[in-house]
Amino acid sequence: MDNSEVFHKAEQIRDVIRYLRLFKGSTAVVHIDDTIIDSPYFASHIRDLCLIQEAGLKIIIVPGARKRINEILNQANISWQMENSCRITDEKAMPLIKMAAFDVSNRVMTSFAAEKRTAVIGNWVRARGKGINLGVDYGTAGEIDKIQVEAVNSVLDNGFIPIFPCIGWSISGKPYNISSSQLATALAVKMKADKLFFLTQNTTINAENFVIPPNSTFIKEKSIPAMNLQEVSSFISLNESASQTFENDKKDFVLQTLSLLRMALSACRAGVSRVHILNGSFNGTLPCEIFSDFGSGTMIYEDNYGGIRGMELDDIPDILNLIRPFVEEKILLPRTENDLIEQYKDYTVYELDSGIRACAALHFYDDGQAEIAAVAVDNNFTHLGVGPKIVNYLIDKARTMNAKRVFVLTTRTADWFEQFGFVPCTIDSLPEKRRAKWTPERGSKALSFYL
Repeated sequence: MDNSEVFHKAEQIRDVIRYLRLFKGSTAVVHIDDTIIDSPYFASHIRDLCLIQEAGLKIIIVPGARKRINEILNQANISWQMENSCRITDEKAMPLIKMAAFDVSNRVMTSFAAEKRTAVIGNWVRARGKGINLGVDYGTAGEIDKIQVEAVNSVLDNGFIPIFPCIGWSISGKPYNISSSQLATALAVKMKADKLFFLTQNTTINAENFVIPPNSTFIKEKSIPAMNLQEVSSFISLNESASQTFENDKKDFVLQTLSLLRMALSACRAGVSRVHILNGSFNGTLPCEIFSDFGSGTMIYEDNYGGIRGMELDDIPDILNLIRPFVEEKILLPRTENDLIEQYKDYTVYELDSGIRACAALHFYDDGQAEIAAVAVDNNFTHLGVGPKIVNYLIDKARTMNAKRVFVLTTRTADWFEQFGFVPCTIDSLPEKRRAKWTPERGSKALSFYL
């Protein structure tokens, strides 16, 4: 194993440790589609959830039961219909619906027991009937009225895993069938969860299944690993229109996914930090999503996911690691720890989930010129447009500081800087102090941007 391989593996391990520190003690609500429970990866997902809990996260499980309810009602020759994602049945179906919901929850609880984890099924949800709306009698379908947050927190504080069947009870004890995905969303909000996961069957938000907006910020291998709330809204509108032309199976799939995205929007607007839509057909999707920057699914997030800020002294090890590959390729000049200590106030960084993913410096000279230097972006994050964001930020900063022009010196990225409006200039036009460091051996080209 050579030095670069060791460095790459070390960076992956550092990321895991950083995320462990970031999310330790946080709460995650996990909605498990019941098709996943019948999949060959279910036991692996349960084991991963146990490992995640062991890492310090508090886990709440909401299993879906639609498939099991369908089976039991069909066996009993009881008909139903769906209206606005709600199952409409008469009163005689409710005991069977309740049995199916607890059937699924018991199966999940037993799987945790096999991993020597204690999970608890509870009746922590108070519900009321949906009643009649626009002439439609929703029968046994219910809406969430209240969640017993204190009782759930007590279960979590004792190290147990709460499991929520898709059943709620009225004040008088009457059961109602409630949507498990809506329950998971409400739970994430009421429990002030940091994360809400929808573990689905074969749901991957990519160009094969959906229309990807042309201005999407996060695109990796033709899929969308993350969207902010504005991007989600645009995505929903675009695909809702496009779905009208799809065949029935694809149309149903797209509309179901859009429904999850709407719930993700609702959860984030109500205070949930991140919502993740994951393909449960991928073994290991949960830990991959939690402990890596772009994971394996699609993350919905508020705009505070990543941002530009000034460098701090504590950032020095991360910046040295970030620029090392560019120094080795002779794209950047070497910087030492002492160099960064002396000039740290000149540096700007792009931070994503407490990790430094890009940096650049803005050096001012006595003659009124400013230099953008040490521009480095982690190769895994170039598709985010982080480099242009930092360069434009520094140009604006130079303008605010009344610099007369900004210049750069580069050996291999002249074309990249020209897209911002930089034009070639002579070495003689640079500040004397910077001219003295230029060498014909390196032969850097000078470009300038007039403010």
